[in-house]
Amino acid sequence: MTHEFAKYPDGTVGVFSDIGKKENDEEYVRVTFERPTEDGFDTYVIELPSYEIVLDKGNYSNEEKKKFLEIVKNGSSFFFKYARIGGLEIA
Repeated sequence: MTHEFAKYPDGTVGVFSDIGKKENDEEYVRVTFERPTEDGFDTYVIELPSYEIVLDKGNYSNEEKKKFLEIVKNGSSFFFKYARIGGLEIA
């Protein structure tokens, strides 16, 4: 399941996944940035805690990608905390 945490003026939506487990029992969370385009979506996915880019599809600029990585690095404990408890309660 994914949980929305942000909407940006350009239409980008930020979501994070529930906690996942790899075969070696390492926990991970995936943070996805996605915006609609005429042909589908621009998508950028970063996996925590490694900060590995697991999907880079579409037309996000290098500047946008750098900003997304900064957001994920600054919020890594937030993403893990709320992924563990099943998301955010937003009124």
